[in-house]
Amino acid sequence: MAVSSEGTAAPAVEAPLTLREAQAFEADSDSRAGRLSFCTKVCYGIGGVPNQVASSAVAFYLQLFLLDVAQISAAQVSLVLFGGKVFGAAADPLAGFFINRSRRTGSGRLMPWVLGCMPFIALAYFFLWYLSPFNSLRGLWYMTFYYLFQALATFFQVPYTALIMLLTPNPRERDSGTAYRMTMEMAGTLMGATIHGLIVSGAHGSQRCEEATFPGQVAVAPSAARLYSIAAAVVAVTYPVCSGLLCLGVKERPDPSATAAGQGLSFLSGLCLTVRHPPYLKLVISFLFISAAVQVEQSYLVLFCTHASRLHDHVQNVVLTILVSAVLSTPLWEWLLQRFGKRMSAFGICGIVPFAILLAAVPTAPVAYVVAFVSGVSIAVSLLLPWSMLPDVVDDFQLQHQHQHGPGLETIFYSSYVFFTKLSGAGALGISTLSLDFAGYEAGACKQAEQVVVTLKVLIGAVPTCMILTGVCILMVGPTPKVPRQDTPRPRSLRRRTSYSLA
Repeated sequence: MAVSSEGTAAPAVEAPLTLREAQAFEADSDSRAGRLSFCTKVCYGIGGVPNQVASSAVAFYLQLFLLDVAQISAAQVSLVLFGGKVFGAAADPLAGFFINRSRRTGSGRLMPWVLGCMPFIALAYFFLWYLSPFNSLRGLWYMTFYYLFQALATFFQVPYTALIMLLTPNPRERDSGTAYRMTMEMAGTLMGATIHGLIVSGAHGSQRCEEATFPGQVAVAPSAARLYSIAAAVVAVTYPVCSGLLCLGVKERPDPSATAAGQGLSFLSGLCLTVRHPPYLKLVISFLFISAAVQVEQSYLVLFCTHASRLHDHVQNVVLTILVSAVLSTPLWEWLLQRFGKRMSAFGICGIVPFAILLAAVPTAPVAYVVAFVSGVSIAVSLLLPWSMLPDVVDDFQLQHQHQHGPGLETIFYSSYVFFTKLSGAGALGISTLSLDFAGYEAGACKQAEQVVVTLKVLIGAVPTCMILTGVCILMVGPTPKVPRQDTPRPRSLRRRTSYSLA
């Protein structure tokens, strides 16, 4: 207000806002309206812990359990691992199909899926590690529960990761919530292998074979089966505990875009479009090799330390070194991605190559710890890089096909990427485990044949090396996708990308 010469207050004439000031004011109002509390972000992050805890334990120890404790043949283990991964891959589009068509309830549209899957996935995980009382049907027992676990884990993870979209309309708060989730999931990955490994460490010590009368197959010790059951129960309990905290601390909001967005593409129609986009096709093919190499390295490291070297007593520490180095190096890789670019950072994945070969040639404890540290650093960038490059690919597609295919296409980019990487992991683990059967792997034996030792060295050294080098070479070929400038308006739907992970 201004004061006139008569001393009365006269209304001031305010200059009209410019377009840029109006946009800034609107953005500031939106940011204040959708702000998430610290408690909500923490509870949302905690919800992702159980799947990461369970997946970490499965990645490092399931193969060893099936071969040496459950004592099923390597051919059956190959079928279990391959079929489970395929089930998990097939469940991704199915989960999206059913969840997108579900109705909102009193607790929301996504939360009922998380809470409904929780008790069943906990039971499936526990019985996956329970020594089947039916000796002749053990292969079928573990096949059933591993398939169930993989499918249920997908139906748990898909609505959970998408939940951030219904917590706030603010893109910055979504990014912040996603950062909390990824931090908690990293902690869960570290906790899973650590807790499970500490509990079952007594089941695979060198004394197990020293006490055996014959060097061949050793009967399953009741203590070993009991240790695995205890570890499974501890991990299974994290599902109800963390899901309860998620439900108490997170309030799902109605989705205003559900009715306004219109009908999007079906998964198959969108998939046909995405696979014809060259930058996406190059990214998927390259990380099919890289992600498969990482899964093979994780799965066979414990077996290699147990049967191809004298590192029985160092297994838990080696696994812990990998995970700690991966967690600690992730912020460094995030900075390097910004500083030197994503294609240059991809060469960091190759750091594992000479050390993996060194471990196969010189399997000693000092070498194993050095290899574990470098492996963790390389694994961190191999997991971080695709999720950093996928948004650029989606943006490049949107620039070339603006407003031509309706909403939701970016969802198909992410779900199809997860689908293909799971299939590649299924093939790699299935074929590699079958190679152990051809080499004469004897389930439960204290000493394996020399052909098995050579096969394990190839699987830990040559196989990941070839796949990583192939994937990185494919990634380096061709131009990089076009990325819009920061001041370029982008469709609101592209902000959905922050709600997906490789889980």
